[in-house]
Amino acid sequence: MFVADAVSKYPESVEVFSKYGLHCIGCFASQLDTVESGAKVHGINVEHLLYDVNKHIGKKSADSKA
Repeated sequence: MFVADAVSKYPESVEVFSKYGLHCIGCFASQLDTVESGAKVHGINVEHLLYDVNKHIGKKSADSKA
């Protein structure tokens, strides 16, 4: 999934991307880079990033249902 698509579909992911130093959210590269390739370029462990994004999205979803 492209970074821009992930942010569009899951806006709450921005917080996690920023925490990891993946700040290309607003630049043109976010439309061309997948989350995986963006993470690799920035030296970010993809598995840890995705784990935290999924955990954060799940928490926000559960909070909104409560």
